[in-house]
Amino acid sequence: MTSVSAPEARSGLGATYRTDLWWGKPLATFLGLSAFIIYSTWAAFQAEHYSFGAYLSPFYSPELFGDSPHAWFGPKPGWWPGFMPWSPAFLILWAPAGFRLTCYYYRGAYYKAFWADPPACAVSESRKSYWGEHSLPLILQNLHRYMLYVALLFIVFLSYDVWAALWFVDTPGADPVFGIGVGTLVLLLNVILLGGYTLGCHSFRHIVGGFMNRFSHAPVRFKAYSCVSCLNRKHQLFAWMSLFWVGFSDIYVRLCSMGTWTDWRIL
Repeated sequence: MTSVSAPEARSGLGATYRTDLWWGKPLATFLGLSAFIIYSTWAAFQAEHYSFGAYLSPFYSPELFGDSPHAWFGPKPGWWPGFMPWSPAFLILWAPAGFRLTCYYYRGAYYKAFWADPPACAVSESRKSYWGEHSLPLILQNLHRYMLYVALLFIVFLSYDVWAALWFVDTPGADPVFGIGVGTLVLLLNVILLGGYTLGCHSFRHIVGGFMNRFSHAPVRFKAYSCVSCLNRKHQLFAWMSLFWVGFSDIYVRLCSMGTWTDWRIL
């Protein structure tokens, strides 16, 4: 029998025997996530043009304190430190950001794209040992299962925003009338994509039935587990589509508020 010896492993960051464009995917991930982080940070600091009539940007929902009609408890609270910049988004963005930051898919994505840990399969990294996620700051990744409960609550808030986006006040002081605008559909699709991403979460899959040994005794749980597993198989797709669309939803509301875009009434 003829034996074939494997080539010696190469060492050093980026060393590999691969001849394909292995760096394409991590580069695209780096550019995509960087663009979203830059835009979302900028949008959060604006504290204006985040609502337009019945529409509220998902970056600011729920608006606990603020100047728009959507604010739950009135304008900027007096207890907010005067030396700190103010935006209603500062009070709530930690929740969706924490959920995505600790997501199992996003971990693998930004570990490769930002830390080159490793940059791709069969591509060398500079680190010689595996540290895992057993100490600060990476041990905080284990909070993902708890951030899931908060993310599920935000789906409820955003769903209510879609309901609110069905009622328009065409004349000041008049009663709201039912209608559907392009913005209504934008916010609706945002909830659908975020719901697909959140409900397809690996932690949610485990909660629904991942710890069970026999599904024959729990047919309802098995059906729910199958549905979540179906979404989980598309978790990467939902992760990117929901990320893009939540950013576009903010852009749509912002440009309508600025008068740059016209929100067409469909019904």
